[in-house]
Amino acid sequence: MRYSTQYHDPEFGAITLASDGESLVGLWLEGQKYFASGAAESLVPRDDLPVFDSARAWLDRYFAGEAPTPDELPLAPSGSDFARRVWDILRSIPYGSLRTYGDIAAQIAAETGRRASAQAVGGAVGHNPISIIVPCHRVVGANGSLTGYAGGIDKKVRLLKHEGVDMTGLFVPKRGTAL
Repeated sequence: MRYSTQYHDPEFGAITLASDGESLVGLWLEGQKYFASGAAESLVPRDDLPVFDSARAWLDRYFAGEAPTPDELPLAPSGSDFARRVWDILRSIPYGSLRTYGDIAAQIAAETGRRASAQAVGGAVGHNPISIIVPCHRVVGANGSLTGYAGGIDKKVRLLKHEGVDMTGLFVPKRGTAL
């Protein structure tokens, strides 16, 4: 069974948290593309799970300007082996730092000896079921493009600014499939 609860942030609005009862399996911003994807079954509202208390405390700290790390929470995102590998790399991107899709593809190739494309990495990043905590917003295009955030480019920009990222050289693309 999968459970859900709501967290509210004044700037980002309603945030849905999902759990299998022990680990966090989802975190989606209101209106997010692929909302509740990876939640194989219906979500049953339940506010009293300890993992939800921990996730709410983590989010409170994050939105207060602290830099909590993903490894402070029990996370169990559902996805392919490749996607989980990408999400593990996302977890290692420090608060206020950026990586490119190509950097992540090169890291996977170096670790596995198998070629990975930036586009395949982008697909996995876009389907990350635990937004903010697994920081997919910290991934940008090689040219500084702020593309590919399922929660919306405007929210990606706000999250990066919240973390104090130097936005010099970063830009919102005027068109493209990953807007």
